[in-house]
Amino acid sequence: MPSLSDQLAVDTAITSRRSIRAYLPKAVSRTDIEQLLQVAARAPSGTNTQPWKVYVLTGERKHALSAAILAAHNDPSLSRQHTEEYAYYPREWVSPFIERRRKVGWDLYALLGLTRENKAGMAAQHGRNYEFFGAPVGLIFTIDRVMEQGSWLDYGMFLQNIMVAARGRGLDTCPQAAFTQYHKIIQSMLSIPDKETVVCGMSLGYADMDKVENSLVTERMPVAEFVKFVD
Repeated sequence: MPSLSDQLAVDTAITSRRSIRAYLPKAVSRTDIEQLLQVAARAPSGTNTQPWKVYVLTGERKHALSAAILAAHNDPSLSRQHTEEYAYYPREWVSPFIERRRKVGWDLYALLGLTRENKAGMAAQHGRNYEFFGAPVGLIFTIDRVMEQGSWLDYGMFLQNIMVAARGRGLDTCPQAAFTQYHKIIQSMLSIPDKETVVCGMSLGYADMDKVENSLVTERMPVAEFVKFVD
């Protein structure tokens, strides 16, 4: 049986996970990356299909990808040519989801001193996604196009395992759907086969807690609001 200290360690790794948007220029060892990915691969998947594939970027290759995406992102005529392959967000926002989305966005911008009128500042902050928020490691995740919705559900458990395993090692992450818009650039620069779909990106590194954006803690509903016990 797991001990109380084991339980607390797991709970702490889960509850301390946050989307970190500024990182220290401190390298993450390849050993740590390989170990946390190996641990994460224990995620369940239907009939053990293990549908995940990960591209790990550091150094010049990471910087080159960031530069290429930012060049497209910062040019409206180019940005419009890039669209997501799949709908991550709903086509039509409804309550309560739209209110939650707006709150986290405006809470972040408030910390950064960005007002609704500062469109350039908000665009620049969004562009930080494509620099992996300064993290030393960028991860790009793909899935084979033959896989169906169930495998995408499995993939979410794998991604969560990565983020929790990272916390257990004193590392932080930020999962990023923003990369999906520029899947063509990503596939070209990383020589990703046509049979693979870009699922998302993720920043990985050591949080810079002196940065105000990392003080953001998002709210979670109490259990009573999303659980129904059926006796």
